[in-house]
Amino acid sequence: MTRSPVQRDLRLPWLEGIRIFAAVFLLLYHAQLLLTHYAYTPQPTGLLDNWQRMTTAVTPLGTGVWTWLWSLPIWFGYQFVDVFVLISGFSLVLSLKGRPIEPGSFIRQRFLRILWPFWTVAWLGYPILWAIGTLTHSYIPDPWHIFAGLTFPLLFDYGGLLLLSTNGPWWFVPLILSFALVFPLLWHLMHRWGVKNVLIASIAVTLGYRFLATYVLEGHPTYAMVSADAGWQPFLTFVAKLSTFVVGMIVGIYHQRGKGAVYWSNGKALLIGLPVYVLGFVGQFYRSGWITNEFFIAIGLSLICMVAFRSLLKVVNCNRLLSSLGRHSYSYYLIHNFIVDRTMHLYVGDNVNRYYQALPGMILGTLSLAMLVDWVTPKFQQGATGLWHWLDRWLRNSPKDWTPQVGDPVIYQEQEDWSILQLEQVRRDPSLYLCCIARGGESLWVNVQDLKPATMAGKPFSV
Repeated sequence: MTRSPVQRDLRLPWLEGIRIFAAVFLLLYHAQLLLTHYAYTPQPTGLLDNWQRMTTAVTPLGTGVWTWLWSLPIWFGYQFVDVFVLISGFSLVLSLKGRPIEPGSFIRQRFLRILWPFWTVAWLGYPILWAIGTLTHSYIPDPWHIFAGLTFPLLFDYGGLLLLSTNGPWWFVPLILSFALVFPLLWHLMHRWGVKNVLIASIAVTLGYRFLATYVLEGHPTYAMVSADAGWQPFLTFVAKLSTFVVGMIVGIYHQRGKGAVYWSNGKALLIGLPVYVLGFVGQFYRSGWITNEFFIAIGLSLICMVAFRSLLKVVNCNRLLSSLGRHSYSYYLIHNFIVDRTMHLYVGDNVNRYYQALPGMILGTLSLAMLVDWVTPKFQQGATGLWHWLDRWLRNSPKDWTPQVGDPVIYQEQEDWSILQLEQVRRDPSLYLCCIARGGESLWVNVQDLKPATMAGKPFSV
């Protein structure tokens, strides 16, 4: 951990390809569940029984071998949630760019990077949902849950339960906020304990907790629709996926050193990834397998996808395309279930032909809206920030009888660390003062009315 990290491009085209592919696959997963009315979800009844359930559940999707081959992997689209968790750990390490971490600043920045797109989608989405629901007499979230979504994380809970009435996949947002919160601690422990010891500790904590969640708390994973007293709640906490996140961090650390899984050959990556994935895939069909399956699936599926997209880039020069699409994967995830739910209920229904006709529109339409959200988000942020600063200037405590003195700390244009070097009275207007203020090696003359006393105004909160 003491070696200087190698500076690398934060945008790996194959990684961005995995991001957008995972988001699209989750869209297909939710669409298929709605069309078949949840005809199949993995059950802890063994591999053979689940195979029989899958073959029966394909019937509403049509006949033929191609239909079967198309639908089979989509039943397991939820697995890409764990891929997202692993990628999150990897990406957070790369975002540091080798710099020391300041926990408070890091957490604030990461929270806002997660929340600004979420707030944009929520504030733009609820009026549209209300309008569609009113015109078509279809579902509209009730006022309490609309309020919870608009003000999130004011009403924060680890499982995002108050968000589910608006958009089921939004349960993932509190999870990634939790990982952003614990990342500085994990980073500190990796320097203090070493990478290997943190990995061992995280695996022990995760497996111990998942054993507790399965056999004592009587919960079930998010993808398994089974009868359990605690439902899926025990598996929504970050502890249930901690080791997956830590593996992503470690891959990021070794990537910065020019080593590790990212630099494996395709053959080696498949040689390790395929059996690890199969181990996790089979494990999901057994209650005992719930303890380890998501950890193995995340590692194995990530390696397989890495090989697939690296191979694609060798055949097709689409680096810029994948890098561009990957930037929109988070907004795509936030939006996709709105599109799927409204399209399936208002247009498709149980009509298989309409389903296949609508799929391209749902995929491309969600992508277009994700691009729009990512274009609007900075403007939404600027507007909200400007409103905050206006309220701050209007309401903050700044006494009118303040008399500036040389050496006073002041705030100029919402920026601190300025101090008064010199004070001059304007001859033509004795009531007007000009101040020479300085910060670092910079100095300038300004009107005293443009200054606020830092000691009285307080530090402005930056958003």
